[in-house]
Amino acid sequence: MQLTSVAQAASLDFDTIIDVRSPAEFAEDHIPGAINLPVLDDAERARVGTIYKQVSPFDARKIGAALVAQNAARHLQGPLSDKPGGWRPLVYCWRGGQRSGSFATILRQVGWRAELVEGGYKSWRGLVVAALLEAPRAPVVVLDGNTGSAKTDILKAARAQGAQVIDLEGLANHRGSIFGGMPGGQPAQKGFESRLAVELAALDPARPVLVEAESSRVGEISLPKGIWAAIRQAPRLRIVAPLPERAAYLARAYADIAADAPGLHALIDRLRPFQPGERIEAWHGLADSGDFVALAEGLMAQHYDPRYEKHRARHDQGSAEIAAPSLAPEALPGLAAQVIAAAERVALRG
Repeated sequence: MQLTSVAQAASLDFDTIIDVRSPAEFAEDHIPGAINLPVLDDAERARVGTIYKQVSPFDARKIGAALVAQNAARHLQGPLSDKPGGWRPLVYCWRGGQRSGSFATILRQVGWRAELVEGGYKSWRGLVVAALLEAPRAPVVVLDGNTGSAKTDILKAARAQGAQVIDLEGLANHRGSIFGGMPGGQPAQKGFESRLAVELAALDPARPVLVEAESSRVGEISLPKGIWAAIRQAPRLRIVAPLPERAAYLARAYADIAADAPGLHALIDRLRPFQPGERIEAWHGLADSGDFVALAEGLMAQHYDPRYEKHRARHDQGSAEIAAPSLAPEALPGLAAQVIAAAERVALRG
């Protein structure tokens, strides 16, 4: 079958989508919902490729065919052993060539109605790249505010209340600063882009979509041109919260970072190129004493807030402000409701 759009590919009507590429290829990115049943693992793929280049294509194909047969047998006796006669899988590899063709042939010989993706993963990747060059279909409204303004949690609360939200930090598995690392690490750039493209394709163009203010990178992930241009040009809503409230919020939200003392000290040291040595040592002292609220307050007042204000002076063309006297967990749903209402107003004006 032929993939024609991101939305179509994200809702394929098959019992199982099977990616037969190697585990490393699959981990980098894959068609949404696919499972990985490799017909060549990473080492086998490298071995066959070396033989193809250094010995001959014939020898590579012969050895590759034997390995594919062995791995296909393992899949048939393992994860596919309980599939009924009417099971209908969709199979793909890198370009829809030998790996997926060989596996689909075996499945068809069993009696299953296996189909192939024309052009393989490469066709999916082409759809993603094309989709991310364009601006989102829905009007974008950016939620802004100084560090610690609970923007991410407010957006989560807004989504729970029915708002359209693209959680870029969630997709990138990173909180967007030196202290922003998350358990599990970040996805590959291609994997992030696929997930983002699927969410963008599902947007209702008649409703605003809320996005958190970001730089062009979230951790090691670069934002694609379409979404980055939209963020820069979109109207902004700015959460304005007192410094003590922001510090208390950060101490709660970054409790995992605070619990890792060596990791926290290493992150503080990464600020040495930007701050005087005595200030860095003072922050280390607050970390050692466990005064994480005071540490968060110092980091914001002396490092993050001044940089935010400089950036805002250069780029902000005017923001609607939403006062947040409290950032306690029980206050966030009310703030989210205000954000949703304000987003609808500014989207209508736009």
